[in-house]
Amino acid sequence: MSLSRARRAALPTAVVAVGALVLSACSQDTGTSGGGGNTNFVTDTGGISTVERGQRKATGTLAGETLEGDRLDVADLKGKVVVLNVWGSWCPPCRGEAPHFAKVAKELRPQGVEFVGLNTRDANKGPAIAFEKDYEVDYPSLYDPAGKLIVEGFPKGTLNPQAIPSTVVLDREGKIAARSLMALSEKQLRKMIDPVLAEK
Repeated sequence: MSLSRARRAALPTAVVAVGALVLSACSQDTGTSGGGGNTNFVTDTGGISTVERGQRKATGTLAGETLEGDRLDVADLKGKVVVLNVWGSWCPPCRGEAPHFAKVAKELRPQGVEFVGLNTRDANKGPAIAFEKDYEVDYPSLYDPAGKLIVEGFPKGTLNPQAIPSTVVLDREGKIAARSLMALSEKQLRKMIDPVLAEK
C-alpha cells in the first residue's frame, strides 16, 4: 500500500475521532448548527434555539438502560413535555447547572414535565451515580457512555445536542422544540420550557 493510499484510508478514522472529541468536549458553545438543509431554526440572544410548532421533527430512538439499571424509552413519555439534559460527571459546567435542573424538575413534574438525563462519556456508572446523589437529581438518566444515543437519537437537520452540557426540550408530541448548547441557570431553563408547556 502506498503512503498516500494509507493516508486516505486513515482519514475517515481521523474524522470520526475528531468528531468524538468535539462532542465530548465540555463546552459553553452557543452555536446553532443542527445539520444540513433548511432548518427553520430561530436562535435568540440567550443562546436558545427553537423550532416553530409546524416545523418540528421527532427524535430518533432514545431508549436504553438507566444509571440505576432500569429500562427507559423516551417515546413512552409522549403527552408530557420532556427535558433532555446531556451531561457527564466529569464536566464542570454540568455540575454548575445540576442544582437548577434538580429544582425545576421537582417543581414542574406536577404540571406534566418530565426530565431525563443522557449521561455520556462516563466509563463506568459509579461517578455518575455519585453525581446524581450529590446534586439530589431524582429523575432518571440513560447511560450512554459512547454517545451512541446522542448521535442516533437526533436525526440530521434537527436541533441536536452538539456539546456537553446540552439541553433539548420535546413537546407533548415528542418533537424537538428547543435546544441549548450551554450550561443553564434556572431562569434560562424555565425560558426554554415555559413556551412549550404553555402550548395546548
